[in-house]
Amino acid sequence: MSPARTRVSPHGPRGRPGTGVVPSRQNGVRVSPYDPRCHSAEGTRSVIPVARCPSALGAMWSPAPLCALGRRRPGPSAPLQPLTRLLQREYRQKTPTRLLQREYEAKTPFCLPQREYREKTPFCLLQKEYEAKTAFCLLQREYRELPLPGQGWGRTQHLPPRRFLSKKPKSKRHPKTFPVLDGHVPAVYQHVFEENLRNSEAVIKRYSELLERVKKGGGEHAILRHTQRNKKVFVRERLRLLLDGIGRICGVWCVFIASDATVKGGTIYPIGVKKQLRAQEIAMENRLLSVHLVDSGGAFLPLQSELFPDKLHGGRIFYNEAIMSAMGIPQVAVVCGSCVAGGAYVPTMAEESVIIDKIGTLFLAGPPLVKAATGEDVSPEDLGGARLHSQVSGCSDHFAPSEEEAYECIRNVVSTLNCEPVPEQDREPDSPLYSPEELLGLAPLGYSCTLPVKLVLSRLVDGSRFQEFKATYGTTLVTGFGHVEGHLVGIVANNGELAHDAALKGSHFVQLCGQRGIPILFLQNTAPQPAGPASISQAEAHSNRLKAQASMMAAVACAAVPKITIVIGGCFGSDSYIMCGRSFSPNFLFLWPNARVGLVDSQHFPTVPPAGDWTGEELELKQLKAKLEEESSAFYSSARLWDDGIILPQDTRKVIAQCLEIMEQKKYQAVSPRPQPIIRM
Repeated sequence: MSPARTRVSPHGPRGRPGTGVVPSRQNGVRVSPYDPRCHSAEGTRSVIPVARCPSALGAMWSPAPLCALGRRRPGPSAPLQPLTRLLQREYRQKTPTRLLQREYEAKTPFCLPQREYREKTPFCLLQKEYEAKTAFCLLQREYRELPLPGQGWGRTQHLPPRRFLSKKPKSKRHPKTFPVLDGHVPAVYQHVFEENLRNSEAVIKRYSELLERVKKGGGEHAILRHTQRNKKVFVRERLRLLLDGIGRICGVWCVFIASDATVKGGTIYPIGVKKQLRAQEIAMENRLLSVHLVDSGGAFLPLQSELFPDKLHGGRIFYNEAIMSAMGIPQVAVVCGSCVAGGAYVPTMAEESVIIDKIGTLFLAGPPLVKAATGEDVSPEDLGGARLHSQVSGCSDHFAPSEEEAYECIRNVVSTLNCEPVPEQDREPDSPLYSPEELLGLAPLGYSCTLPVKLVLSRLVDGSRFQEFKATYGTTLVTGFGHVEGHLVGIVANNGELAHDAALKGSHFVQLCGQRGIPILFLQNTAPQPAGPASISQAEAHSNRLKAQASMMAAVACAAVPKITIVIGGCFGSDSYIMCGRSFSPNFLFLWPNARVGLVDSQHFPTVPPAGDWTGEELELKQLKAKLEEESSAFYSSARLWDDGIILPQDTRKVIAQCLEIMEQKKYQAVSPRPQPIIRM
């Protein structure tokens, strides 16, 4: 039998659609040119007879072309074609002659009216409308609109279906019918409440003193020189001129990074680099506009090894600026002072910048270095002043005669960003039934002074209403749903030692919030670490507890929803990880002034004998306990950026609501991501 031949049809009407290949006949037998069994080991072709019966119709066309065209995945029942034949077929279909022929045939006078007529028949129109509105098509269309690399269905077929989110105000979508919490402090706890209240008043007094000291910047003399001799506005006054509220411009939440030139001339220290990187991280997570008020002398050279060479040192600021621009996150800058060396890159890499006349200067090396290198005397204005960069270099986009006009210009720029503020709710949310001021007596002095956490919740959630999840199971962890100024949140709060049942309950609840797309609020007050097991039964219980905690830890780490953590008491050991501590990257993390942060609780550290003759080990133990006590305070933690700040207990509800609104704002942005950043030059 001679080898079977295939006839190539330019139209492909009788063969496989779009392939241009028709199965040939020989002695009344149909032969499939795609069947891999037609090829012998030497590469020659043999003919396989195919009987003319219904059972053989499935074998008439091999599934291999389906794999080659991407319509079917290869498997045991669909062996792939040899690479040579696949490339040959693809080449034949894409030759210039074939492409022109296909385009010509599609545009012949006969085909065009015929296609237009068929597409506009009533039956076809109804069929298209029906198919476009089926549930499958709606989901498929939503899948394909995801901004992911690649093309077609293959790029999203591995993703779960997204929920259809409504932009209606929260108060309409979530009726306030949750049970009301009893927030009355029992008389038996009154002495604990008063002891906590005295401690809260003491730590808040210290917090207020430190805050006033920080607000003075570099001191009265430095502020006087900054405002009178240099004719500049103090940094906090600049923010007041720019903002229309707490952290907003034109109703849009923003991240502000402002240099304070009264402290070391605005020079960048290692802790300043860490602070800027954290601000940029918040901006990227929540797609917030970044506003830079630059008045910086660049890096502090004596500490260059701590802020220049490593991955998360100063250069990361400029890397993040480029990445944020490519993500479509706007960045604007005001040159409101001297910007030297690394400080000059921040406004240059911003999408729009404003420079202030006679005040703002921009250069890599200032006049003193020019004098040392070339012997030439040059003024800061001639070297890198506002007119030079506005008219010659193009490093600045707007020229402002004064600081007030510069900040008004920035407000105008923000109004062009096509970012809508979060819509206001249709009605005022219900206030808690109990006074937030009473939270001062519920902030624990130590773990032994902890009161039931539901007393705290009753002063945070709208109307003191809380829908508890598994109320009678694992009671040392409280989980459930509530509203904070109209925003629905899932709440996970410590109420004692995180035991086996409590950890399983927390894992279940966190996964529910992740599946439903509900933000999670963690109220952290971890118990001191228990002593090691003393028997086999205790060891088994300890192991089960560890496994349950590992389950909850994994659930918290993988929950793809916004997370806010408030440390209302202790933050110790591995329990702090389970309750979404800093290592687990919550969107925001705040401390109450009474909070304590450490690997172990210094108050439960091994006791030291009374004063007397001390051995070397006992003295070392006493010093270690004092060190732990100092380093576990909320002020020590916040000064090192282990958190996002200290908040007063009575302000907690307002801060949580603001964070939820900030995280929700990105839903209303119309800025589309771009593959490349905006490049000025």
